[in-house]
Amino acid sequence: RHYTGTEQIFLEIVTALMDNQENEFKEKIGRHIPAAKILEDVLSRYEGEMIDSSHSLSLAIYEFFSNGSISASENSISRQYQKSRDMWVELIDYGIKTKEFQETDPEAVFDLIVFSYQGVRMYSKLMPIDEKIPKRIVDTVKHLLLIEQKGE
Repeated sequence: RHYTGTEQIFLEIVTALMDNQENEFKEKIGRHIPAAKILEDVLSRYEGEMIDSSHSLSLAIYEFFSNGSISASENSISRQYQKSRDMWVELIDYGIKTKEFQETDPEAVFDLIVFSYQGVRMYSKLMPIDEKIPKRIVDTVKHLLLIEQKGE
């Protein structure tokens, strides 16, 4: 009753999820939480979400927005993608500045993260996903970003 249609409900869900993560990143960076800790927390959550296909909205969102009724310029998924990219680039830049992360192309790492994550979430609705796949993805992202400390 409170929404004009399904599109508004999807937009509300996607926006709320992105805003929560964006606020989480900004708040932790503002408190000078180590970038490696922020990364570890987020990747741990992503790994769990990739394994748990039962709570994924990826396929439903894909089906809804790919039906052709919404033009690319109106597509809020694109806007949410941009917000997500900006927040990840901010985290990666923060980690580089604090010398916790290796010098890298933050946008390339973001692309790897978001499309790997969403790909696994999508495929998990279509076929069983071996738990090793999310673990390998997370470990690869850590390997790309984290500077190994002596004694590790």
